[in-house]
Amino acid sequence: MNILNDTKSINVTLTKQSHINDVDWNNIPFGRVFSDHMLVMDYADGEWKQPEIIPFGDLLLNPATSAIHYGQSVFEGMKATKAENGDVFLFRPEMNAKRFRESCERMCMATIPDDIFVELIRKLVDIDRDWISTKEDYSLYIRPFMFATDDFIGVKPSETYKFVIFTCPVGTYYTEPVSVKIEEFYTRAAAGGAGIAKTAGNYGAALYPAKLGQMNGFHQLVWTDAKEHKYIEESGTMNILFVINGVLVTPSEESDTILRGTTKRAVIEVAKSWGMKVEERQVSVNEVISGIKDGSISEVFGAGTAATIAHIVKVGFRDEILELSPVEKRPFANKVKKYLDDLKAGKIEDINGWCLKV
Repeated sequence: MNILNDTKSINVTLTKQSHINDVDWNNIPFGRVFSDHMLVMDYADGEWKQPEIIPFGDLLLNPATSAIHYGQSVFEGMKATKAENGDVFLFRPEMNAKRFRESCERMCMATIPDDIFVELIRKLVDIDRDWISTKEDYSLYIRPFMFATDDFIGVKPSETYKFVIFTCPVGTYYTEPVSVKIEEFYTRAAAGGAGIAKTAGNYGAALYPAKLGQMNGFHQLVWTDAKEHKYIEESGTMNILFVINGVLVTPSEESDTILRGTTKRAVIEVAKSWGMKVEERQVSVNEVISGIKDGSISEVFGAGTAATIAHIVKVGFRDEILELSPVEKRPFANKVKKYLDDLKAGKIEDINGWCLKV
């Protein structure tokens, strides 16, 4: 069966024993508590087979599974939120679908049409909608991913793949304002590489330098360009934005070294609708350091699905630690965070049609 012809005939096997009542909803570590079900779909013989929704559980892998050896693995991060009346929404899922497809193309993997991707997410989230809390800053984190499954030791694109979606109830990713270090030695992505793809290897390569930063008291790194380390690119779990003399400034995504962010794009579009000037351009390290010192940079924050809007309060650069304005004195970041939170919770009108009802 080819799923391009029919997404209504998904096989569903419900769990015999839900563990939702075992969850401590006041203490959920991010990414460690999983909902009852997952969606699994295999690609073979040139087509996607029938998807299944089954109880969450382990996957059985051959030791020669090619993803383990050659890194053909991509993923996405999304969230579902619940309004007070019980309606469940996905935030701009078509953007995640597009980025997932483009990641697959970059990694020589089978692709899933955007509309099919979104529909599979909707079906799984609908089954586990009871796992979405209406508590403030809580949501259902959605992790679609795909990996190569050929049982073959040889450097070539796989001919078979497994696509999986599972979900996690989560609270805030960062429980406090964030401290970052500007990285001038290690590199996340270089021009011509796979930085534009949300592929597992990019994150694996970043773990060691991130660990060094954490050992020195920083939550995350701010990556710079691979060639000269003169220009800001993004942070480890989020894109980065600055308010400079009242202008919203963020590194341009024209290169292939910065991951395109759904939350960042929403922030930019909201800022423009409010009449705020926005610049997407090269942002030099020197501009950031001097701007923090002379006060022309009034706000620095990250934007990402997991992190949402994360206030950056300290920036480490070489032997200096520069402090920024207190969180309560950040009019734009606080305003846009509230706007996006209210939008996802169904508290305000969705004038742009960003929230897809499940």
